[in-house]
Amino acid sequence: MAQQIFDLDKFNEQGYLVARDVLDPEVDLAPVFTEYEQLLDRLSRMWYERGRISDTFEGLPFNERLVKIAIATRGNYYPYIDISFTQTDVEEKMPVHTGPAVFNVLRSPRLLDAVEQFIGPEIYCNPVQHVRIKPPESALPEEMVSDSSVGYTAWHQDQGVIIPQADESDILTVWIPVIEATEENGCMAVVPGSHRAGLVPHCPAKPELKHVHILQERLGGDAIPMPLKPGDVLFMHKLTMHRSLPNKSNDIRWSFDLRYNPTGQATGRPWFPGFVARSRTNPDSVLTDPEEWASLWERAGEALAKGPTPVYNRWKPGDPLCA
Repeated sequence: MAQQIFDLDKFNEQGYLVARDVLDPEVDLAPVFTEYEQLLDRLSRMWYERGRISDTFEGLPFNERLVKIAIATRGNYYPYIDISFTQTDVEEKMPVHTGPAVFNVLRSPRLLDAVEQFIGPEIYCNPVQHVRIKPPESALPEEMVSDSSVGYTAWHQDQGVIIPQADESDILTVWIPVIEATEENGCMAVVPGSHRAGLVPHCPAKPELKHVHILQERLGGDAIPMPLKPGDVLFMHKLTMHRSLPNKSNDIRWSFDLRYNPTGQATGRPWFPGFVARSRTNPDSVLTDPEEWASLWERAGEALAKGPTPVYNRWKPGDPLCA
């Protein structure tokens, strides 16, 4: 497959770019599906043995089984399937998924060829990364619908959910559907050109929530839905305002949201481990072993458990800018 050449002038003008057929669904994404089928099987058996759920739902297709598990756990399955820590008190054995199929997506040559056009050949895999497997909104407890981990994600800029240390970093957002993302099941929506307005305050939806959002009156433009098929990628500027639509379908919505920046720049989450994904000047610095990647996260969890919980968000409840 010939490498695509992207219109970076359009990206700089609009703050986003949709690239079709960047990944190979069979080579890059099918192994992820298999890996998560096995993960969900292990988790359901563990939770059943511990009395957290009354049925393993064995024999159901993955999509249906995930919905059943989501209901049975009241949404608390998510930390075990994500590829980063949650913004909560970190325990020494904090759940995080670091499987080889996911690692291979993070460092897919096809994906890195695309990323290189935006940020250059010294590519660092930023640890602000997530796998989202979102059940239908109708399957979630009411209190979980507005939780961005499992429900809809509110309006935000990715720079607004990292610490100021990385404000000068050239961070690129990379959003990848594992299954088709439609308006019905909760695809992304973006406000074109919103990155040119700069960073706006991100306010906690409720005092007790860690998640933050942009107030509606600060959007400054009309949103455009971004339906994508597996293999497509949505690239976004770190200041582009975006959200996920609610999942109104009867099925899951499954995606990766990843970040990359030039090696040597701050990631915005210094407590979490990134890695060099590509280097033309120092190829030996590239991480190629998924087990070492898993070890990085294990050691990060041990270190975080020994200290206070980091402050992830720069705006707090009661901030005058959030009134």
